[in-house]
Amino acid sequence: MNRPIRVLVAKPGLDGHDRGALIVAQGLRDAGMEVVYTGLRQTVEQIVHAAIQEDVDCIGLSSLSGAHMALFPAVVNELKKQGVHDILVIGGGVIPPDDVRQLKSLGIAEVFTPGSTITDMAQFIRLHVKEKKWTGDFEPPTKVDHIGIAVNDMKSAIEFYEGLLGFSIVHDEQIEDQQVHAVFIQVGELHIELLESTSDNGPIARYISTKGPGIHHIAYRVTDIEDWLIRARQAEYRLIDEAPRNGGQHKRIAFLHPKGTQGVLTEFCEVIQSDS
Repeated sequence: MNRPIRVLVAKPGLDGHDRGALIVAQGLRDAGMEVVYTGLRQTVEQIVHAAIQEDVDCIGLSSLSGAHMALFPAVVNELKKQGVHDILVIGGGVIPPDDVRQLKSLGIAEVFTPGSTITDMAQFIRLHVKEKKWTGDFEPPTKVDHIGIAVNDMKSAIEFYEGLLGFSIVHDEQIEDQQVHAVFIQVGELHIELLESTSDNGPIARYISTKGPGIHHIAYRVTDIEDWLIRARQAEYRLIDEAPRNGGQHKRIAFLHPKGTQGVLTEFCEVIQSDS
């Protein structure tokens, strides 16, 4: 692994004591690992979300509340539910030997009980973390999905693309978390995405204030966005999004920084498959 191992130390459930977890976190840092500590009273969903967002290699769960048999396997199951299979999960606490054996059968790689050393933990993590790598055969993106264009005034932009050029609007939505009004125009087999900021402080407003209106990004349609982020990360491209997020038209999206892509903000997008 050509970067420090990243470990998330978490206290699931209602356990209110974290002195041991803090000692482990500092010990693993001293061993050369990057450690994220999520704090007390974390839900299973919060832990898994943080692990994905932080792109960790290992989750270390600590519990002194006696709820380890419910909470530790629940983290493993939530990772599987999210399609994550390359994060090592270990546990620690005052845990009876019979419970340790059962936890291992349920997907916890190792359980460290009182008397275990930081050296033991660090060595186990180094030996068992899974290298995140591009999986499967390489195939280029299936197509250019859309070209994003930042506009000052949506009405004027629509008058040009629809009124003068005769293209049709195929989708119109407000993307609240990105503070943007997005209108998609059909142009042959691809879309032009017109982007108007809904806030003076939104990302599109900031972009226009420094660069003016115009082409904002190019988006490529991919079939497995997580794999593409791994591929880009391994190739040492700078990621704006470490994990996919929701975008317009029911797609999951992630951006690469333009400094590594010849000055062009580059987006990967994947259509979210409907359950119906």
